[in-house]
Amino acid sequence: MNNSKNAPNVPDVGDAIESHVDRFIAEVKAAGYAPCSVCTKRAALRRFLLWRRRRKPPGSVPDESEVAQFMARSSRLAPRHRCLASTALIAFLGYLRREGVIATSAPAPTETISSALENRYADFLRNDKGLAELTLRVYLPLVADLLGYLEKQHGNMSVRELDAGKLRAFLFDRAKGRSSEFVRLLATSLRSFLRFLHAQGEISRDLTDAVPTVRRWAHPDIPRKLTPEEVDRVLGAPDRSTATGRRDLAILLLLSRLGLRSCEVLALELGDIRWRTGEILIRGKGGRRDLLPLPQDVGAALARYLHLDRDVRPTQKVFLRANAPRVPLSGPASIGHIVRRAMAQAAVERPKQIAAHLFRHSLASRMLQQGASLSDISEVLRHRSPGTTEIYAKIDMRSLNEVVRPWPTKGGLP
Repeated sequence: MNNSKNAPNVPDVGDAIESHVDRFIAEVKAAGYAPCSVCTKRAALRRFLLWRRRRKPPGSVPDESEVAQFMARSSRLAPRHRCLASTALIAFLGYLRREGVIATSAPAPTETISSALENRYADFLRNDKGLAELTLRVYLPLVADLLGYLEKQHGNMSVRELDAGKLRAFLFDRAKGRSSEFVRLLATSLRSFLRFLHAQGEISRDLTDAVPTVRRWAHPDIPRKLTPEEVDRVLGAPDRSTATGRRDLAILLLLSRLGLRSCEVLALELGDIRWRTGEILIRGKGGRRDLLPLPQDVGAALARYLHLDRDVRPTQKVFLRANAPRVPLSGPASIGHIVRRAMAQAAVERPKQIAAHLFRHSLASRMLQQGASLSDISEVLRHRSPGTTEIYAKIDMRSLNEVVRPWPTKGGLP
């Protein structure tokens, strides 16, 4: 017996979805994709929606599993077209969720006692201490790790049960087979969390003294630096006839002339460049903002990149990806990649662990050789603590030789 006449009317979600295809494609075009890529993405969307109409009941909502089923049936596509099609379909689902056409893929997780504590600690670090997001990524995993350890070893995740013995047992357990630098960072993070717990009334007394101090030699190494000739070779590496080369040159000049950190380059916005006054606003660590003079060569490189290559985009960030999607560069690794590529092209050797920060060390060394004081360097590099700048005293061997006392000889000083 056919009961289709008695079935309730089910709204056809497919009609609502198809009405957003053109708007989504407009976003794809605005992101800077080439016309051939846009056509491939549009064709993939049309095929996917037609496939859904034939196989899915009205009112069903598309998800990633459907995309996987569809792509499994599209094995005849060339590898590049398969990649473009899959990327377009996943991005289209994200667009539909942002527009409220379909529901999010999963409900937000219910907040637990431990997650609530983690969120409060994150707010404390971010708002009260003014720490950068990268620092939060180092400190926050400690909370989940410590709470998990307490539950596993003692059957209770409550921080109110913490004492000196449990803290040291946790630290010694996690320190096994790890470097001294990791253990030092772990101890620092643990003390930060304990201070938060005490300030918030979660524990009755401050337990930071229960965390052993990890010995560390003060400034054991002289920072690696580039010579002026090496800096010039790196700055000459980018191809200034290309959009990528002009962008990379502007970034390298900001690093080498102003000693900016990677995060400060990424945070730079259009309004931060004060063309009339020849100044640039730097958004530093912990919400700090400093106004620095804009050197002529840096300003010229920025103006050339902005005029020829950046185009009009919805974002205020200065530096964007060279290829589609034309979104802002994100993460210090993107700046590090640009520096490593330029150094490789210039045949300049670099340390394994640092790239962008190398220019910061080189600028400090050059300033010392030109007679600048440590306080001058601290001001230019925007150090919070004078102790951070003291490491550069080891670079200036000329000044050290001027103040060193002669070695005692037989019979006393000459």
